[in-house]
Amino acid sequence: MPRINKTSLIQKIVSQACLTFKNGTSSGFGDNKVLLDQQAGLVTLLSEISAADLKIAPPKKVSISSHQSPAFPPVTYMHICETDVFSMGVFLLKAGASIPLHDHPGMNGMLKVLYGKVNIRCYDKLDKADGGESESEGHFEPFKGDDVRRAMLRSSGQYSEQSGPCILTPLKDNLHEIDAVDGPAAFLDILAPPYDPDDGRDCHYYKVLQTAEEKSEQNDENETWLLEIPQPDDFWCGGELYPGPEVSV
Repeated sequence: MPRINKTSLIQKIVSQACLTFKNGTSSGFGDNKVLLDQQAGLVTLLSEISAADLKIAPPKKVSISSHQSPAFPPVTYMHICETDVFSMGVFLLKAGASIPLHDHPGMNGMLKVLYGKVNIRCYDKLDKADGGESESEGHFEPFKGDDVRRAMLRSSGQYSEQSGPCILTPLKDNLHEIDAVDGPAAFLDILAPPYDPDDGRDCHYYKVLQTAEEKSEQNDENETWLLEIPQPDDFWCGGELYPGPEVSV
């Protein structure tokens, strides 16, 4: 009997991502039922994906010193595909590695852990207060200008391969930082549209300036201040070949 070629799960995810993001979602999905239904279908497929489906596995144990060597990047990336509509790949974090706080200007994102555990903290940028300088803003006089932004901590939680996807939109949970917890971790990552500095979608990094102890009693307990910074010296991302099923877009 002839062999029946079964569509891989990652191909189904790619096809659904094309449907979900093809009409553009620069302001999020809003109340558009068609877009929301397509997004729900994509979330369902992402919830089913596993490391085995992509033919990857947690690395064998190696010494901690090798993780710290400049020859070994703390984070690597497996490119799966990219179109004008979205990009997809796998980030692999070594034990103790972090992806610093960064943004996704005008972009939607979905992150699904494949193995290990990660802690994700998500922030939203807030408009600057009207009516002049606030007491908190004056506290950061050395950082005057657009480099300092008010922000809101929206969520903080731990994700594993049993968790559903972490979802960000252009307006909600758009900034996040990701820390590997108790060992190495990997996650499938979708960004729509992809980063494109020529189209205003460049990646910016941030540092939290205001701690909980420094916050005014008048401020929301989750409100903070962020300073835009260069890419941290201790963070860089290497590349790895994607070993999973081929996809077409």
